Amino acid sequence: MKELIYHRQFMPAISTFANNVAVIDGAYQANFETHGDRVLRLANAMTKQLGLGRGDRFAVMAVNCHEYLELYHAAYLGAGVINPLNLRLAGKELEYIVRDSGTEIVFVDQNFAQLFHEAMAASESPNPIRQVVLIGDGDGPCDARYEDLIGAGEPVVPAEPEEEDPVVLMYTGGTTGLPKGVVVAQRAEILNCYHVGMVLGRFNPSEVSLIQTPIFHAASMVSLLATTGAGGTQVLIPMFEPGGVIDLIERHRVTVSMMVPTMIAMMVNHPDFAPERIQSLESLTYGASPMPSVLLDKLLEMLPNLELNQGYGMTESSSVLTFLGPQHHRQGDPKLRSVGRPVPGVELSIQNQQGEILPSGQTGEVCAKGGNLMTEYWHKPEANEEAFRGGWYHTGDAGYLDDEGFLFLVDRVKDMIITGGENVYSVEVENSISSHPAVEQVAVIGIPHELWGEQVHAVVVRSAGAAVTEIEIIEHARISIAGYKVPKSVEFRDEPLPLSGAMKVLKRALRDPYWKDHESSI
Repeated sequence: MKELIYHRQFMPAISTFANNVAVIDGAYQANFETHGDRVLRLANAMTKQLGLGRGDRFAVMAVNCHEYLELYHAAYLGAGVINPLNLRLAGKELEYIVRDSGTEIVFVDQNFAQLFHEAMAASESPNPIRQVVLIGDGDGPCDARYEDLIGAGEPVVPAEPEEEDPVVLMYTGGTTGLPKGVVVAQRAEILNCYHVGMVLGRFNPSEVSLIQTPIFHAASMVSLLATTGAGGTQVLIPMFEPGGVIDLIERHRVTVSMMVPTMIAMMVNHPDFAPERIQSLESLTYGASPMPSVLLDKLLEMLPNLELNQGYGMTESSSVLTFLGPQHHRQGDPKLRSVGRPVPGVELSIQNQQGEILPSGQTGEVCAKGGNLMTEYWHKPEANEEAFRGGWYHTGDAGYLDDEGFLFLVDRVKDMIITGGENVYSVEVENSISSHPAVEQVAVIGIPHELWGEQVHAVVVRSAGAAVTEIEIIEHARISIAGYKVPKSVEFRDEPLPLSGAMKVLKRALRDPYWKDHESSI
């Protein structure tokens, strides 16, 4: 009998917790009975009205909203394979993903309806989209409206999918070229929820979860599925805004959330922030990018009772490989700079370029095995072979395991700087610089150098009202890191560093101007 399908979580929750609040989205609020009815009608209409088959892809381009949540749940009940689109994609990227994925049905809200229409209209090739469905009451180019679609559907439980059926086609950011479509199956997604649930022990009917990471991002995946499956409440914010996040946590007594470190910094530095306003928050998971040591220390000092967890993973792992639990989030704990141990069911190794497994303490590429890994890169057999060579998934991250199995990341392999034959990991340099009180943001990249090949270059955004010089930044870094790692140049910017839709610093955007007239392996 099948277990690793979302029917096993969703349908019991709908009947058991019928009168509990399932979702809060601004003025919209629905209990489990209403949410379940809408999802079933939607899934039925996607099949009967839109002609979607179980393996057909449909795209969504919208801010966080209850309709997006419904579309996710309908996909997991077998209505199709959801292709969530990054909201920061340019027109040509949108067109590429639509064509590459074979998407024919698209759901958009009024914020992106015109952008999507123009992106497809600009193409010289025939438009492959059969129907554009507009979410919400706004205006925009469309063939149908979301609420009309639900009104035409019947509340019929779809036939169960197979555990190996694909359910998500999520495109990676394309930081090293064209984006790749990551195909994830029901089995992998449900195992990921089980893994996280075993570590956190959080999912229950009293949970109130705030989804503030973009729904199109893998960081939101566990909450989208597990909170609803356990009978908890989902609170949605359309797009991250620190003042709005503080208000929602306070108003709805939010107990758990996931944030990227950049988001945490923006929240605690917001003028309306006060620790007592978010006292209901019991558990906060962070990940997706390194946590600056100064920010982590500040958070621990302000909110000593907050249960902090760090998750590490990627889209290809549905999304979690390791967790660092609250018992290690104490100042001075040597494990605090790690990303924790593998979750149950996941095995890690550190390998060199020849595919040899390295002993503990040696740095190499982080590789993984587990049932929560992707099925494949969509239509890219060579990329699959490269990613899964030797029977391990190769993450592209550099790190090492200690004697107790804790994983310490040192950098993305592509972000490693090779200067004069020495490897410099940008994260280590960033941690050193970020401890300066005048530094608000920092990113460290490699730029061309005639003699050394690359030189360490820091891009710094100063804190409001703060003054600091290039020499002061360099000398501050020299206190804690070796001389060859110290930045040879510092660039100051008045505007925030460029961020992806997942709130990660776009290092490629910082590097490109320096490398446009040079050859680089980046």
